[in-house]
Amino acid sequence: MKRNRPKYKQIIDAAVIVIAENGYHQAQVSKIAKQAGVADGTIYLYFKNKEDILISMFQEKMGYFVEQIQEDLKGIHKASDKLSVFIHKHFKILSEDANLAIVTQLELRQSNKELRMRINDSLRGYLGVIDEIIQEGIENKEFSDSLNRKLARQMIFGTIDETVTTWVMNDQKYSLSDLAPEVHRLIIHGCGRPTD
Repeated sequence: MKRNRPKYKQIIDAAVIVIAENGYHQAQVSKIAKQAGVADGTIYLYFKNKEDILISMFQEKMGYFVEQIQEDLKGIHKASDKLSVFIHKHFKILSEDANLAIVTQLELRQSNKELRMRINDSLRGYLGVIDEIIQEGIENKEFSDSLNRKLARQMIFGTIDETVTTWVMNDQKYSLSDLAPEVHRLIIHGCGRPTD
């Protein structure tokens, strides 16, 4: 499978850098090839075109995120603690890769509607983790049983996403990870957790 071949990952990582530095529309395949240290033609052994690179990049990075978060959630039983780990991990991964943060928060939003729809398909696994946490929270009586699950998922994702976007727009001048406890607290209260 091409995803397991070293050059595939090399090209994906190069694409993150080139798109972050030049913007998606100015990120030519030749620039990505140069950054990856491969011939232009090599790119087409793995990807159909630049759009395919962007979609594959997002799928790869979201897949990595979901794997990492599921690993970190092992052995944690409370939904509120799982949500805390989820937020911290999301912020940590993006704060450690400034280029990836720029691409996910800014460049993906500028792509055309069809491309965005295909990228949104890659979010399913990520959103599924949020759904599981919400469900567990309701079952454990940590969250209100009248909680609108779909709206709660949108609120959680939207809050995390907007917090990262604001951080990127402010040139990453402050610690994103330091915001995780407050974001967690606000979300937990929004989910109707009973007061202690």
